[in-house]
Amino acid sequence: MSDPAETPPATPPADQTETAEAIAAPETPEQAIERLTAERDDMRDRWLRAEAETQNVRTRAQKDAADARNYAIQKFAKDVVEAAENLRRGLDALPAKAEGEAELLTKLREGFEGVERSFLGILERNGVAMKPAQGQPFDAEYHQAMAEQPAPEGVEPGTVMQAWTPCWTLNGRLLKPAMVVVAAKG
Repeated sequence: MSDPAETPPATPPADQTETAEAIAAPETPEQAIERLTAERDDMRDRWLRAEAETQNVRTRAQKDAADARNYAIQKFAKDVVEAAENLRRGLDALPAKAEGEAELLTKLREGFEGVERSFLGILERNGVAMKPAQGQPFDAEYHQAMAEQPAPEGVEPGTVMQAWTPCWTLNGRLLKPAMVVVAAKG
C-alpha cells in the first residue's frame, strides 16, 4: 500500500456523504408532505405555463394564417387599383357631357362608366375599398401630401382641396395612400 493510487481517499465521495446524511437524518412525515406539496405546486405551475404558451402559439398561428389569407393578394390588389385609377383618368379625359353631342360619344361614356361601376363593385366584394379624400381633413395615415395651396375663403387649413388619386384599403389596411393637395395653414 505504499502506492498512492492504492490508498483509499480520506473523505468519501460526495454522493456517499449525501446518502449517509439522508440515512442519518430521516425525513419526518410533515417534511415529506411539505417537500411533495412544493414539488406538486412547482409541476402544476410549469404545466399551467406550458398550457398557456401552447394556447398563445395556437392563437398566433391562427392570426398569422388569417392575415395571410386576407393580405396575400396585396401586391395584386395594388396593381388592380392602378387599372381602376387609369379607367377613371380615361373617363375624366372625355369631353364634358354636352347637349347635342354625338351619340357614339354618349354611348362610350355610359359604357365606360358602367364598366367602372362593375369593376369597383368587384373590388369591394373582395375587400378592396376606395376612400375619397377631397374635402376631408388631412390624415397622414391615408393621405400623401403632394402640394400645399393657400386656403381659399371658407376652407379650413389642413383640408384636402384636391385628390390626384383616391386612397385604397384592403380589408381595412392601407393599400395605397391618396395623393392630395392640402390647404396651407396660416
